[in-house]
Amino acid sequence: MKTRFTLFLVVVLALVSLLPVARAQDDVFRVAAVAPSATNDLAFSQSMYDALVKIQEEMGEDQFQFDFQEGTFVVDDAAVALRDWAASGEYDLVIAHGSQYGSIIEELAPEFPEVSFAWGTDVNTFGLDNVFAYTPAADQGGFVNGAMAGFMTQSGVIGVIGPIEVGDAKLYVDGFKAGVAASNPDAQVLVTYIQSFSDVPLATEAANAHVANGADILTGTAQMVVGPIAVAKEKGLKWFGTQSSQAELAAESGVMFQIYRWEVVLRDIIAKVQEGTLGGESYTLTLANGGLVMEPGQQ
Repeated sequence: MKTRFTLFLVVVLALVSLLPVARAQDDVFRVAAVAPSATNDLAFSQSMYDALVKIQEEMGEDQFQFDFQEGTFVVDDAAVALRDWAASGEYDLVIAHGSQYGSIIEELAPEFPEVSFAWGTDVNTFGLDNVFAYTPAADQGGFVNGAMAGFMTQSGVIGVIGPIEVGDAKLYVDGFKAGVAASNPDAQVLVTYIQSFSDVPLATEAANAHVANGADILTGTAQMVVGPIAVAKEKGLKWFGTQSSQAELAAESGVMFQIYRWEVVLRDIIAKVQEGTLGGESYTLTLANGGLVMEPGQQ
């Protein structure tokens, strides 16, 4: 009888060793995030990476850890990473930082109801209790930038280089145009969407075209703005940015930057997950809640 009990105990312990390690045992909040571009893109992906670093500084590395897969613009590649993270049982929160990932989250979340997901930029949680959604009111900082640009332009021509006319990119451009119209109704705003978030040569070409048409101020959004910023510096023009600070790169050309502070969202999401709420809520960064911050350049 004793031999049979001992054998039974050995089998049970072996099976237990195969189970995922319970996260609650070490009190470390673990996050995995995928993003379309580099963590130093001075734009969308860097804004989330910087926020996660900020959270880690606030909570401490012994309380908060994260894995960040950058440069995952291909949706199928992101899907593989997101599924692996969800299936591992090692993470308290899985983040898909990119509007192109929405369909993946909509598919994965029902398969892993005990895993909390967050994605943006959007406000759609797909009606799922384990999905958070987030987005910035980018038109707010866009309006501020535009109003200042309208006041500062001497040629009366301002150039805008956008990626694709969707999401926070469109919000920013629309807000910027409205700001210019409010401060300088006579100014002309030239807008070019290059149909790419990452094509630096094409964005550079668009910026040069605006300059040829008389623009003395440039602005744009997404990671391809490094090209237009270089044009602004070379031509001695003014630059207004968004998503992340580009002050160092823009140098004396940089005037004002709208910064996304995703940590404002992350703090609340983390608190919700720790309390047992895995999703079902959406968030919007605004100037009022501190999720959007205007920072001056080096001028």
